[in-house]
Amino acid sequence: MPAHQNRRSETVSLWRFCRFRVAGLQIIRSRKKKETDVTEDRKLVERLALWGIPLSFLVLGLKLGAWWVTGSVALLSDGLESLVNVVAAFIAYFVIRYAQRPADDDHQFGHHKAEYLSAVVEGVLIVVAALLIIQEAWPVLASPTMPQAPWLGLAINAVAGGINAVWATILIRVGRSHRSPAMAADGHHIMSDVVTSAGVFVGLVLAIVTGYALLDPLLAIIVACNILWQGYKVISHSLGGLMDKALEPEEAAAVRDMITAHSTGALDVHDLKSRRAGAVAFIDFHLVVPETMTVREAHEICDRLEDGIKGAIPGAILAIHVEPEGENAHGQKVIIEGANP
Repeated sequence: MPAHQNRRSETVSLWRFCRFRVAGLQIIRSRKKKETDVTEDRKLVERLALWGIPLSFLVLGLKLGAWWVTGSVALLSDGLESLVNVVAAFIAYFVIRYAQRPADDDHQFGHHKAEYLSAVVEGVLIVVAALLIIQEAWPVLASPTMPQAPWLGLAINAVAGGINAVWATILIRVGRSHRSPAMAADGHHIMSDVVTSAGVFVGLVLAIVTGYALLDPLLAIIVACNILWQGYKVISHSLGGLMDKALEPEEAAAVRDMITAHSTGALDVHDLKSRRAGAVAFIDFHLVVPETMTVREAHEICDRLEDGIKGAIPGAILAIHVEPEGENAHGQKVIIEGANP
């Protein structure tokens, strides 16, 4: 081969090598940044779970104080639900810490599903709280009495309800954005407590204004029924996670869009499957490439797909099975632009 052709070939090879090295460094930096973001998210979730313990004790103390001042059965019922909140806060904190432990030899896919167990327990506790409220309020229906010092009790209870409302909103938002079922369940549980407090407040005000003492236990029972519904929703959602439910439709659509956008060079994508376990989404599919494609070229397509999907679905873990052309497609297919259908 002439010397000038050798130099040209060496230049092209060097340019390709440099481009590959730069792309590799960019991928490594991107992955390190994402790993740092995930670590910070975990620390935030754990800190919030820890703060939930003293806050639950504070709210419990305020509500029991309101009951002690007034003797209202509705306020006692509200306090009983807050007692359940204390237990739930402890459970949520320790389960979230356990769920965020890295994968080990015994749990090679991580400990994420522990959060669903916590959420199921929390849903059961919500139901127990509602039944306790009904148990306390039902006998009072026969002989209702007007509460003593009602306005002071209502003021104390309103402060407790305000604290719960702010805290529940924070937990639900962080739980959803950071994919923490235990934290989201805790937030919904506390929000059901806020609904209880609001119902009790309205009921006691109406009882005071109208003089109908029956409104006190009656409203407590009505609010308890709403709490039962909230508990059912928490339990059903968590059981779906334990049963390896697929990604939500909007997340599944985002995965398909990323596959379409970043699989240039491949021929087909099929057998797409997904499941969610807490903050982690497990996604796997088969990638069909031309039989003449090198391993490195196929690997570059997989890297693009991983970066694209992980950018759209934070916390995603992918398993991509590369196949040569000619394999029979099965399962869910994804149309690739420019490829033969």
